[in-house]
Amino acid sequence: MNVRHRQDAIVRCLRRNGTTTVADLAEAVGASRRTVLRDIGALRDEGFVIQSEPGRGGGLSLDPRSVQTTARLSVAEVFALLISVASMRAAGNLPFSGLADAGLAKIEKALPPDKIRDLRRFLDCLYIGQLSPLVDISDMGQMEPALLPEFETAFLQRLHLRFQYRDAKGAVTSRKVEPQAMLILPPLWYLVAWDPERNDFRHFRMDRISRPEYIKDAPFRRRKVPFEDNVHPIRRLPS
Repeated sequence: MNVRHRQDAIVRCLRRNGTTTVADLAEAVGASRRTVLRDIGALRDEGFVIQSEPGRGGGLSLDPRSVQTTARLSVAEVFALLISVASMRAAGNLPFSGLADAGLAKIEKALPPDKIRDLRRFLDCLYIGQLSPLVDISDMGQMEPALLPEFETAFLQRLHLRFQYRDAKGAVTSRKVEPQAMLILPPLWYLVAWDPERNDFRHFRMDRISRPEYIKDAPFRRRKVPFEDNVHPIRRLPS
Protein backbone atom coordinates (compact mmCIF):
# COMPACT_ATOMS: atom_id res chain seq x y z
CA MET A 1 0.00 0.00 0.00
CA ASN A 2 1.53 3.33 -1.03
CA VAL A 3 1.55 6.43 1.18
CA ARG A 4 -1.55 8.06 -0.34
CA HIS A 5 -3.67 4.92 -0.14
CA ARG A 6 -2.50 4.25 3.42
CA GLN A 7 -3.35 7.77 4.57
CA ASP A 8 -6.76 7.60 2.88
CA ALA A 9 -7.36 4.29 4.69
CA ILE A 10 -6.43 5.92 8.02
CA VAL A 11 -8.95 8.72 7.41
CA ARG A 12 -11.65 6.17 6.56
CA CYS A 13 -10.92 4.21 9.76
CA LEU A 14 -11.14 7.35 11.86
CA ARG A 15 -14.43 8.31 10.22
CA ARG A 16 -15.97 4.88 10.77
CA ASN A 17 -14.71 4.12 14.27
CA GLY A 18 -15.00 7.51 15.95
CA THR A 19 -12.14 6.86 18.38
CA THR A 20 -9.40 4.34 17.77
CA THR A 21 -5.83 3.61 18.82
CA VAL A 22 -2.58 3.84 16.92
CA ALA A 23 -2.17 0.08 17.33
CA ASP A 24 -5.59 -0.59 15.77
CA LEU A 25 -4.82 1.77 12.87
CA ALA A 26 -1.45 0.07 12.32
CA GLU A 27 -3.14 -3.31 12.15
CA ALA A 28 -5.89 -2.02 9.84
CA VAL A 29 -3.47 -0.54 7.27
CA GLY A 30 -0.70 -3.11 7.67
CA ALA A 31 1.99 -0.68 8.82
CA SER A 32 4.12 -0.03 11.89
CA ARG A 33 3.09 2.30 14.72
CA ARG A 34 5.89 4.66 13.72
CA THR A 35 4.62 4.81 10.13
CA VAL A 36 1.06 5.50 11.30
CA LEU A 37 2.25 8.28 13.61
CA ARG A 38 4.16 9.82 10.69
CA ASP A 39 1.03 9.58 8.52
CA ILE A 40 -1.06 11.20 11.27
CA GLY A 41 1.40 14.11 11.32
CA ALA A 42 1.19 14.46 7.53
CA LEU A 43 -2.62 14.43 7.62
CA ARG A 44 -2.61 17.13 10.30
CA ASP A 45 -0.32 19.23 8.10
CA GLU A 46 -2.91 18.91 5.31
CA GLY A 47 -5.65 20.31 7.53
CA PHE A 48 -7.22 17.27 9.18
CA VAL A 49 -7.88 17.91 12.87
CA ILE A 50 -6.95 14.60 14.51
CA GLN A 51 -7.31 14.77 18.27
CA SER A 52 -5.44 12.57 20.72
CA GLU A 53 -6.85 11.59 24.12
CA PRO A 54 -4.35 9.95 26.49
CA GLY A 55 -5.12 7.30 29.08
CA ARG A 56 -7.49 4.37 29.34
CA GLY A 57 -10.39 4.62 26.93
CA GLY A 58 -8.63 7.33 24.94
CA GLY A 59 -7.19 7.28 21.46
CA LEU A 60 -7.31 9.16 18.18
CA SER A 61 -10.43 10.82 16.77
CA LEU A 62 -11.13 12.91 13.69
CA ASP A 63 -13.01 16.18 13.99
CA PRO A 64 -15.68 15.82 11.26
CA ARG A 65 -15.66 19.57 10.66
CA SER A 66 -12.06 19.33 9.47
CA VAL A 67 -12.68 16.81 6.70
CA GLN A 68 -11.48 18.37 3.47
CA THR A 69 -13.94 19.14 0.72
CA THR A 70 -11.18 19.26 -1.92
CA ALA A 71 -10.54 15.94 -3.61
CA ARG A 72 -7.18 14.44 -2.63
CA LEU A 73 -6.51 13.01 -6.06
CA SER A 74 -3.28 12.47 -7.92
CA VAL A 75 -2.79 13.46 -11.54
CA ALA A 76 -2.92 9.78 -12.53
CA GLU A 77 -6.23 9.30 -10.67
CA VAL A 78 -7.87 12.30 -12.38
CA PHE A 79 -6.38 11.21 -15.71
CA ALA A 80 -7.85 7.72 -15.21
CA LEU A 81 -11.29 9.26 -14.68
CA LEU A 82 -10.94 11.46 -17.76
CA ILE A 83 -9.80 8.72 -20.09
CA SER A 84 -12.48 6.33 -18.80
CA VAL A 85 -15.18 8.88 -19.62
CA ALA A 86 -13.53 9.69 -22.96
CA SER A 87 -13.27 6.05 -23.98
CA MET A 88 -16.92 5.38 -23.13
CA ARG A 89 -17.93 8.45 -25.14
CA ALA A 90 -15.84 7.28 -28.09
CA ALA A 91 -17.53 3.89 -27.91
CA GLY A 92 -20.93 5.62 -27.97
CA ASN A 93 -22.12 4.15 -24.67
CA LEU A 94 -21.74 6.99 -22.15
CA PRO A 95 -25.05 7.69 -20.38
CA PHE A 96 -25.48 10.94 -18.44
CA SER A 97 -22.49 12.47 -20.24
CA GLY A 98 -23.44 15.98 -19.12
CA LEU A 99 -23.32 15.02 -15.46
CA ALA A 100 -20.02 13.18 -15.96
CA ASP A 101 -18.47 16.25 -17.59
CA ALA A 102 -19.76 18.53 -14.84
CA GLY A 103 -18.33 16.28 -12.15
CA LEU A 104 -14.95 16.10 -13.84
CA ALA A 105 -14.88 19.88 -14.25
CA LYS A 106 -15.39 20.29 -10.49
CA ILE A 107 -12.55 17.88 -9.77
CA GLU A 108 -10.25 19.71 -12.18
CA LYS A 109 -11.02 23.07 -10.57
CA ALA A 110 -10.19 21.64 -7.13
CA LEU A 111 -6.67 20.64 -8.17
CA PRO A 112 -3.75 22.89 -7.20
CA PRO A 113 -1.93 24.76 -10.01
CA ASP A 114 1.01 22.36 -10.20
CA LYS A 115 -1.29 19.36 -10.66
CA ILE A 116 -3.35 21.22 -13.26
CA ARG A 117 -0.11 21.88 -15.17
CA ASP A 118 0.87 18.19 -15.03
CA LEU A 119 -2.65 17.12 -15.99
CA ARG A 120 -2.60 19.38 -19.08
CA ARG A 121 0.71 17.87 -20.13
CA PHE A 122 -0.63 14.39 -19.49
CA LEU A 123 -3.78 15.06 -21.52
CA ASP A 124 -1.61 16.17 -24.44
CA CYS A 125 -0.60 12.54 -24.89
CA LEU A 126 -4.13 11.11 -25.08
CA TYR A 127 -5.76 10.31 -28.44
CA ILE A 128 -9.02 8.56 -29.29
CA GLY A 129 -10.31 6.85 -32.41
CA GLN A 130 -12.39 3.95 -33.69
CA LEU A 131 -11.13 0.37 -33.83
CA SER A 132 -11.27 -1.37 -37.18
CA PRO A 133 -13.82 -4.22 -37.20
CA LEU A 134 -11.10 -6.42 -38.70
CA VAL A 135 -9.01 -6.33 -35.48
CA ASP A 136 -9.24 -9.56 -33.47
CA ILE A 137 -10.05 -8.80 -29.81
CA SER A 138 -10.87 -12.37 -28.77
CA ASP A 139 -7.70 -12.56 -26.66
CA MET A 140 -8.13 -9.16 -24.95
CA GLY A 141 -6.92 -9.27 -21.35
CA GLN A 142 -6.77 -6.99 -18.32
CA MET A 143 -4.31 -4.10 -18.05
CA GLU A 144 -1.94 -4.03 -15.09
CA PRO A 145 -2.94 -1.32 -12.56
CA ALA A 146 0.73 -0.31 -12.25
CA LEU A 147 0.93 0.74 -15.90
CA LEU A 148 -0.79 4.13 -15.63
CA PRO A 149 1.26 5.50 -12.67
CA GLU A 150 4.50 4.32 -14.29
CA PHE A 151 3.47 5.84 -17.61
CA GLU A 152 2.53 9.12 -15.89
CA THR A 153 6.00 9.52 -14.39
CA ALA A 154 7.74 8.42 -17.58
CA PHE A 155 5.71 10.83 -19.72
CA LEU A 156 5.90 13.89 -17.47
CA GLN A 157 9.64 13.50 -16.84
CA ARG A 158 10.39 12.14 -20.35
CA LEU A 159 11.91 8.95 -18.97
CA HIS A 160 12.25 5.63 -20.76
CA LEU A 161 9.74 2.92 -19.94
CA ARG A 162 10.75 -0.72 -19.69
CA PHE A 163 8.32 -3.64 -19.73
CA GLN A 164 7.68 -7.19 -20.86
CA TYR A 165 5.55 -7.42 -24.00
CA ARG A 166 3.58 -10.40 -25.27
CA ASP A 167 2.87 -10.32 -29.01
CA ALA A 168 -0.08 -11.81 -30.87
CA LYS A 169 1.67 -15.18 -31.08
CA GLY A 170 2.39 -15.28 -27.35
CA ALA A 171 6.14 -14.55 -27.60
CA VAL A 172 7.40 -12.35 -24.74
CA THR A 173 10.20 -9.82 -25.21
CA SER A 174 11.72 -7.11 -23.04
CA ARG A 175 11.24 -3.61 -24.44
CA LYS A 176 12.71 -0.21 -23.57
CA VAL A 177 10.90 2.67 -25.26
CA GLU A 178 10.17 6.39 -25.17
CA PRO A 179 6.44 6.80 -24.33
CA GLN A 180 4.92 9.43 -26.60
CA ALA A 181 1.15 8.95 -26.45
CA MET A 182 -1.77 6.81 -25.34
CA LEU A 183 -4.27 5.76 -27.99
CA ILE A 184 -7.76 4.51 -27.11
CA LEU A 185 -9.53 2.50 -29.80
CA PRO A 186 -12.37 1.07 -27.70
CA PRO A 187 -12.18 -1.50 -26.31
CA LEU A 188 -8.39 -1.63 -26.88
CA TRP A 189 -5.84 0.75 -25.38
CA TYR A 190 -2.39 1.28 -26.87
CA LEU A 191 0.87 2.77 -25.67
CA VAL A 192 2.41 4.62 -28.63
CA ALA A 193 6.16 4.85 -28.18
CA TRP A 194 9.38 5.48 -30.05
CA ASP A 195 11.47 2.32 -30.09
CA PRO A 196 15.18 3.27 -30.27
CA GLU A 197 16.22 -0.26 -31.29
CA ARG A 198 13.89 -0.20 -34.29
CA ASN A 199 14.25 3.55 -34.95
CA ASP A 200 10.50 3.90 -35.42
CA PHE A 201 7.16 4.29 -33.64
CA ARG A 202 5.49 1.19 -32.25
CA HIS A 203 1.97 0.56 -30.91
CA PHE A 204 1.83 -1.71 -27.88
CA ARG A 205 -1.48 -3.11 -26.71
CA MET A 206 -1.62 -2.19 -23.06
CA ASP A 207 -3.32 -5.44 -22.04
CA ARG A 208 -0.20 -7.26 -23.30
CA ILE A 209 2.24 -5.19 -21.21
CA SER A 210 3.51 -6.53 -17.90
CA ARG A 211 6.07 -5.49 -15.26
CA PRO A 212 6.21 -1.82 -16.34
CA GLU A 213 8.84 0.45 -14.78
CA TYR A 214 10.24 3.85 -15.66
CA ILE A 215 14.01 4.26 -15.88
CA LYS A 216 15.78 7.24 -14.33
CA ASP A 217 18.16 8.07 -17.15
CA ALA A 218 18.69 10.96 -19.55
CA PRO A 219 15.32 12.39 -20.71
CA PHE A 220 14.27 11.72 -24.29
CA ARG A 221 12.90 14.34 -26.69
CA ARG A 222 9.22 14.69 -27.52
CA ARG A 223 8.28 13.50 -31.01
CA LYS A 224 5.24 14.19 -33.19
CA VAL A 225 3.30 10.98 -33.57
CA PRO A 226 1.79 10.34 -37.02
CA PHE A 227 -1.84 9.27 -36.45
CA GLU A 228 -4.57 8.29 -38.90
CA ASP A 229 -7.11 10.93 -39.90
CA ASN A 230 -9.84 9.35 -37.75
CA VAL A 231 -7.77 9.72 -34.57
CA HIS A 232 -8.12 12.95 -32.59
CA PRO A 233 -6.85 14.31 -29.26
CA ILE A 234 -9.03 14.47 -26.17
CA ARG A 235 -10.41 17.87 -25.16
CA ARG A 236 -7.99 20.03 -23.20
CA LEU A 237 -8.59 21.78 -19.90
CA PRO A 238 -9.50 25.46 -20.06
CA SER A 239 -6.59 27.83 -19.50
